[in-house]
Amino acid sequence: MRDIVLIVHNIRSAVNVGGLFRTADGLGVNKIILSGYTPYPISDKDGRLPHLARKVHARIIKTALGAEKTVVWSHSQSLESVLKKLKTEGYQIAALEQSISAIPLNTYPAPRKVGLLVGNEVGGIDEKHLQKADVIIEIPMRGRKESFNVSTAAAMALYHLSLLDKQDS
Repeated sequence: MRDIVLIVHNIRSAVNVGGLFRTADGLGVNKIILSGYTPYPISDKDGRLPHLARKVHARIIKTALGAEKTVVWSHSQSLESVLKKLKTEGYQIAALEQSISAIPLNTYPAPRKVGLLVGNEVGGIDEKHLQKADVIIEIPMRGRKESFNVSTAAAMALYHLSLLDKQDS
């Protein structure tokens, strides 16, 4: 099976974060790394004010439905340090973003260790972070809208990666 880490950077919505936890659980993601200002569940070493941490946690668990307890996760302010660490551990970083240099998701020959990077709901992934990715993948749009919701797009990409496991067997 693929070793998949989902990297969630600068997502604003705690509801989206909860949805990502639930999808990650359902599709066998090994770990979620929440970075930047992405909301995150309460942790043992939580540095946030308790009432703020509880408020964010409540919003996440509304859609995570317990997956925040079953999926290994961590939080880091610095995306750069996360990407550097994953690369030294042998992960290929695949940024899910619309770009002229992106390849369609269905043509992505994912390696055994992949870090799937998703970004902000409106602005996507910063150019400086895209440059640190090993590959940029995108989901071609067929309708009139320009993009999918971040949790929906991540679910599609993670499902695609899980299908590759079946092809490899």
